[in-house]
Amino acid sequence: MALENGISQLVDEFIAAGRPSSREQNIDDRRTGYIASTVLAGEKETRVKSEDIVLEGMIFRVISPLNATRSLPCVIYYHGGCFVSGGFATHDNQLRQLAFYSGCRVIAMQYRLAPEHTFPAAHDDAESGANIIWKYAEELGVDRENISLAGDSAGGHLALVTALRLKATNQWQPARLMLIYPMLDATSSFASYITNGQDYIITRDTLLSGYEMYMPQTNLQHAEASPLWRDDFTGLPPTHIITAEYDPLRDEGEALYQRLLEQSVECTCQRYLGVIHGFFQLGGISQTARSAMRDIAWRVATRE
Repeated sequence: MALENGISQLVDEFIAAGRPSSREQNIDDRRTGYIASTVLAGEKETRVKSEDIVLEGMIFRVISPLNATRSLPCVIYYHGGCFVSGGFATHDNQLRQLAFYSGCRVIAMQYRLAPEHTFPAAHDDAESGANIIWKYAEELGVDRENISLAGDSAGGHLALVTALRLKATNQWQPARLMLIYPMLDATSSFASYITNGQDYIITRDTLLSGYEMYMPQTNLQHAEASPLWRDDFTGLPPTHIITAEYDPLRDEGEALYQRLLEQSVECTCQRYLGVIHGFFQLGGISQTARSAMRDIAWRVATRE
């Protein structure tokens, strides 16, 4: 399948520039570059209310439909960035769009990043943040019975591991999981790491250097470093997985789909054609990204 036109141009520019490697960037430049890329996300959605709050020492961004006065379904969203970058600034437009199109209250958190904070800092923050939102659900205007966990890339990894931790504690469970091209296998075992690993902007080096900074002393087969290989998925909530045709992570996302089905988890998976890792944040140039946003919004808004 050919690349979507707007994305094809980005890929051509990347290749013409000599395929610059994330390994050669210092962390400040890498983070600044991610923020700069948000110009590709499209027009800022203004038909929502956004506020940053602090609860139990953690910072959250709460984005709500305008004039929302009642308890709403909630999406707890974990941003991507390979565990080393990303945050409110890189994902603000997606959070706003998701809140507008779904009618849900979308709450994101700023978890700790590597290399300043290594494993399991982000994992612990992800779990703590979810529990804080559940604890303060009434004050936040959140329906405790309809909380989804969602995330892209490293955020998809954190959403999955958080759900597994919540299942283990048996305190509460999310209504559903939305995993957008999640990072699942730190061992980079699958063929798509080779076929899609060099040319499509978010490269093998980009992803693996993130793992290396976040997990420098961690066994890459650890159950929370590479959650794909776990055997305890039974009992997870309904899960939807998104993969991208030209993504190094494509195969592991689809392998997770198979593993969840084998363990009787209600699961769906959609591979979007003609797009690359990170396409969900390219709504300004990608019709596929805009379609994926509306599909996710429909899924998290559905009451079952």
